[in-house]
Amino acid sequence: MSELEPLKLKVDAETTVSALWLQPPQPQATYVFAHGAGAGMHHSFMAELSQALFDQSVATLRFQFPYMERGSKRPDTPAVAHAAVRAAVAAARKRLPDTALFAGGKSFGGRMTSQAQAGEAMPGVRGLVFVGFPLHPAGKPGIERAAHLAEVGVPMLFLQGTRDELAELALLKGVIQGLGDKASLHLEDDADHAFHVRARSGRNDKQVVLALAAAMAAWFP
Repeated sequence: MSELEPLKLKVDAETTVSALWLQPPQPQATYVFAHGAGAGMHHSFMAELSQALFDQSVATLRFQFPYMERGSKRPDTPAVAHAAVRAAVAAARKRLPDTALFAGGKSFGGRMTSQAQAGEAMPGVRGLVFVGFPLHPAGKPGIERAAHLAEVGVPMLFLQGTRDELAELALLKGVIQGLGDKASLHLEDDADHAFHVRARSGRNDKQVVLALAAAMAAWFP
């Protein structure tokens, strides 16, 4: 396991959050990796995918949203979440100013990143990667959460499981088709929203994580 560097990010005058920087010897890209709504940057999936990206020569910056830093279960308002994303992107850009910069995250983190980018493009960000885009609540299919994606001006990569209960596949494919050439889809067969696969799939969760990292690295220029 490579060595993580803990950081502190200043979101605003009153708010500071923790972050983790992981830089390979010769980074080819940087990915700002926001966590999902229910688990922070230390979650095993976040750690495993960050390490897999390290092995693909991709640097990562994981960070806590303010509510997670406080130990709250109630996610931040979009404005607060967007500010945290912007702070993390700025910190990553400062760390490796000459490396291609990408942003996104797991579920909620990815959606907050795309909302921030749609509202005002973040300097240096060349593309967004969603690790399980939460298109709709479980059991309530819809595409309203994707409306803002039309305002994102950079390429987007959607990494999704075929059993994702928060993204009915037919609906997601329609959204991506509507975005045209700027959106790409990578599917992991039998994976759910947490990218867990059943034993009968013939694969395990670790293999899925490695496949996700390889897909991301191949998509980064």
